[in-house]
Amino acid sequence: MSERKEQSRIPISKIQRASKFVSTGARVGGNYIKHYSKKAFNPGMDRSQLDLDNAEDIYESLSELKGSALKVAQMLSMDRNLLPPAYQEKFTMSQYSAPPLSYPLVVKTFQKTLGKSPDAIFDTFTKNAVNAASMGQVHQATKDGKKLAVKIQYPGVADSISSDLRLVRPFATRLFNMSNAELDHYMSEVEGKLMEEADYDLELRRSKEITEALAGKIEGLYFPTYYEQYSGGRVITMDWLDGVHLKEFLATNPSQETKNKIGQALWDFYNFQFHELKQVHADPHPGNFMFMDDGTMGIIDFGCIKEIPDDFYENYFALLKPGFLQDKSEIDKRFKALDFFHEKDTPAEREIFSGVFTEMIGMLSKPFQYDVFNFGNNAFFEEIYAMGERVSKMKEVRNSNGARGSKHGLYVNRTYFGLYNMLNQLDAEVKITKPEWLNGTKEKVA
Repeated sequence: MSERKEQSRIPISKIQRASKFVSTGARVGGNYIKHYSKKAFNPGMDRSQLDLDNAEDIYESLSELKGSALKVAQMLSMDRNLLPPAYQEKFTMSQYSAPPLSYPLVVKTFQKTLGKSPDAIFDTFTKNAVNAASMGQVHQATKDGKKLAVKIQYPGVADSISSDLRLVRPFATRLFNMSNAELDHYMSEVEGKLMEEADYDLELRRSKEITEALAGKIEGLYFPTYYEQYSGGRVITMDWLDGVHLKEFLATNPSQETKNKIGQALWDFYNFQFHELKQVHADPHPGNFMFMDDGTMGIIDFGCIKEIPDDFYENYFALLKPGFLQDKSEIDKRFKALDFFHEKDTPAEREIFSGVFTEMIGMLSKPFQYDVFNFGNNAFFEEIYAMGERVSKMKEVRNSNGARGSKHGLYVNRTYFGLYNMLNQLDAEVKITKPEWLNGTKEKVA
């Protein structure tokens, strides 16, 4: 991280942060003017340079603001069907490579949170961050011979969430082709989750509960121990986990056996949380996983946890049962319970949205129809992205009177597609473990 330019301050006040958004909006507007001026002389020109310029300007701004503004970019980088490639590549950097805070700001945070500087608490403490993401950054420390990771929250993160999300709306509606109704629905759930992520006391409690519940349950996984005595409202201290991120791990050309082993552990990790704990690590991006040469994997950052209500669980997972899509009466019952339909829908509208959601569920549930599924099959993902592109352009969807689908589905769907994307990058073939009640007629992938 030391080669990244450090920040000595973060804009904290609403006026400072709003000014940053306004200036970024002006640069984006200028990019559009340049694009259309050139296009007047070259009608066949595509928008790839416009996307690159916008992605650069928006990422630069969000990475300086940090907090919820940058977190939204991180989330959108995972939803690859929402973003042009230029945005995907740039916003992915927010997962573990944002510009870090300078050391004096780190010391100030420690003194406010724990009453002491890091040097007075730990035997050693790196002055440069070893990792910096959207909500906080990580330093390496030692204490009594133990190597530790110390996560520090950026100043102003919790206080700026609501105002940041209001400021990011114009970018989302224009760049990501979302209606205001969809955005309202999306942002209310996102705001709640971001508020939880900014609560380090809550994260510490959940991290301990979930890792203790998972201990020894799944082969090939390891978790850090968390240290309450060195943690507080804006600092969390845990064991340092060795390993590398997914991109670096894949660059070592691991064997197919190793990739399958990791893929199976990933699948079983999420299967256990969804069906046994009913709460799930809902931030499955590569920055939260550490990979070892022997096929073991460490999991960190339990700040974003989605708790799953029983009624949503029953209705949602019923959609994934083999044979579900052939039962019209069951489709209507479950879709209504999950708020896919509106009371004022005409018969024609209900038919359209029933078709749209049936197709979406068919894509999401496809791996559940098999004993073994090959996530390295790129055709499956191309179908998903093509469907997302096509549905986003349907006038019936864009003109729908309000968002559709339970708010609980936002993070659950995001978790599954994030999991699917990681398994695709691993090129992993996975045994599809699931609860007995989800079993049915299945076939094996050839």
